[in-house]
Amino acid sequence: MSEFSDLPPPFSLPKSRAEILKIQSQRKRVAVETARRAPFFAGKLDHIDLERLDDPEEWRKIPILDKEMLRQLSTEAFYGEFCIAPRREIAEYWRSGGATGRPLFYPRTHEDMRYNMIGFRRTYDCMGSGPEDIVHNSFPLGIHPAGQCWARAGEELGLGMAWAGAGAALPSTIQLELIETFKPSLWMGMNSYGLHLANMAEAQGIDLAGGTVQRVLCTAEPMSEAKRAKLQRAWGAEVFDCFGMTECTMMGGESPAHDGFHTFTDLAFIEVLDPETLQPVADGEVGTLVVTPLFGNHSTPFLRWSSGDLVTLRQEGAHDSPFSVFPVVKHAQRTLGFFKVRGINIGHSEFEDFMFGQAEVNDFKAEAVSGPGGSGNDALRLSVEFGRGAGAEAAEVLTGRVKQTFELSPEVVVLETGTLGKEFEQNVKAPRFVDRRE
Repeated sequence: MSEFSDLPPPFSLPKSRAEILKIQSQRKRVAVETARRAPFFAGKLDHIDLERLDDPEEWRKIPILDKEMLRQLSTEAFYGEFCIAPRREIAEYWRSGGATGRPLFYPRTHEDMRYNMIGFRRTYDCMGSGPEDIVHNSFPLGIHPAGQCWARAGEELGLGMAWAGAGAALPSTIQLELIETFKPSLWMGMNSYGLHLANMAEAQGIDLAGGTVQRVLCTAEPMSEAKRAKLQRAWGAEVFDCFGMTECTMMGGESPAHDGFHTFTDLAFIEVLDPETLQPVADGEVGTLVVTPLFGNHSTPFLRWSSGDLVTLRQEGAHDSPFSVFPVVKHAQRTLGFFKVRGINIGHSEFEDFMFGQAEVNDFKAEAVSGPGGSGNDALRLSVEFGRGAGAEAAEVLTGRVKQTFELSPEVVVLETGTLGKEFEQNVKAPRFVDRRE
């Protein structure tokens, strides 16, 4: 029998926020008690009063944890001091997200997976998918959990599922053939790969926008409005985004209102804090996201995990459905990522919005490169794939627009369609911005 048999496990949606608060109150205490078993937390939680965890001031006495703290541990120390489940209870391992730094591989117990799969199932329900859907799943299938968990969750809900995997596993040309053959109503994958497939379809004369796909489901990469619009035009489909993290699970999904992620606060306790003071921000203000898993913490007892995401949180969303019981979290599309080239700051998210707003640009990569011979004349190099019909002057026109908007003339390299997709599909997250300066 599960140790949680006397609690209301969130296998069904909570009916009220009072019910969510009750679950949070019970599970926050379990989360702290579980973390105290880990040598990593020795001496760090002794001052926490378990009887007062619903008091925000008491809860905020728990130190915040981030990925760099864990990366400082050796592999032996990570598994010996932070992870606490015995080997016989391990069901699988999840690779941490992110495009930089040493990845971590989190063990997940069988009990963890009972709860972790809930978030993946809910995303289908939240956007309105059901057994009538045939799904083409182009997420990586393997130790990064999104693809295989969504495939299993879809089958549990009665959806038809083509386990295609990413382009590195199944060539993109074959994926397009299968989409034409199976005629799926839902395509899911990284948004960068969705753009790549659309570019290849255009080059091959395939009318992807006129096909059967009605919905596109993405996650793990920033989804700006410009990128969403480009995906919608290319696929002729409604684009949904989801939000999760391997430290927790799939935590939220979009409804047809597309006003943010309905975040499953019965599975995770979330805080949005001022990045400087670490105090709560007001409803709707931008802050850094801090997450405590409430159920999937049997092996990795994350407490107050700072993901680095800048978000807003609103208690009320725009869509009236059973998921309206959950608050809405929205990425602020602000990051600390930027290039400083010749004294000019170029924000990554701002530049991505600009590039995907250019109708003739199919895909791109931006690199900051050193000037020849260490001259100090650093440059911004843009590797660009243009769509069919773009004239020979497209690179020159783009150079002028970048200069006008960002006051910097880039070096534009024109690539054949599919070049960047082949590079991007080797990565969990597309390295669209790279600093190559020494």
